[in-house]
Amino acid sequence: MQTSALSRYIGLIPSSVMIGAFFVIPFVLILLTSVSTPTDDGGYATSFDLQHFERFLTWFYIERALFSAGLCALIAVLSLLIAYPFTYFLTNFPPRTQTYWLIYILAQLSLSEVLIAFSWQILLSRTAGVANILVWIGVIEKSFAMTPSAGAVVAALVYLTVPFSVLLLFPALSRLDKSLIEASRTLGASPLRTFFTVVVPVTRPAIISGGVTVFVLTLGAIIVPQVLGKPEHWTLSVLITDQAIFNFNMPFASALAVVLLVLSATVIWLVTKFSGKKA
Repeated sequence: MQTSALSRYIGLIPSSVMIGAFFVIPFVLILLTSVSTPTDDGGYATSFDLQHFERFLTWFYIERALFSAGLCALIAVLSLLIAYPFTYFLTNFPPRTQTYWLIYILAQLSLSEVLIAFSWQILLSRTAGVANILVWIGVIEKSFAMTPSAGAVVAALVYLTVPFSVLLLFPALSRLDKSLIEASRTLGASPLRTFFTVVVPVTRPAIISGGVTVFVLTLGAIIVPQVLGKPEHWTLSVLITDQAIFNFNMPFASALAVVLLVLSATVIWLVTKFSGKKA
């Protein structure tokens, strides 16, 4: 009995070391830096100063945090609205076709945020983008650049996150008991009603986990808002980068990073709590 219990604990050692080395220690360092005092030479001195958190409480940074949360929620909803029907129909295809599509989706994940941002910048440009196609088919009279704009940021972020949503939804939808759908149809429900009253509720945990994952991923996006958006479209992650790299204010950047982590943890906790109650 003792040997069995000891072997279970030994198995936890590698993962515990990884979590400690790559999450706990960096978070503690960020937390210590956030209460440090910046020096004139661009460094910082160890202290316990909450001035950086007080600075965050100004309306500008609060508004940026609210904007970031709203943008991430919008991206999560749009990503799921696109990925869910696609994944549902994908699970009805032959296994070979599913494999081809999944390989293609996995290949999309190899594209970096930098590459996606600049690809969309070209796609939405005045000289070589979608606007020229709209001129050619007669929708608009003159070509124009669609960046920087909020729409460009949203489109690129949705494109970036849809593959993650598909991969998170696919296991649940592929294991869906088809007899439930057949029973619903036998009782007279239409295909649309069956989809919303049977398929969606059964796969609700996958929808929630997919939404939370996309929310957190979008919250950390830096390049897309910076390249495709205006300063008013920048998220908290962009401001953290700006403070750390361009202003050399690591304590304030660390304070903003702590706020970002708290925001992520709060969203995950709220979703987990309320989804558990409804379940």
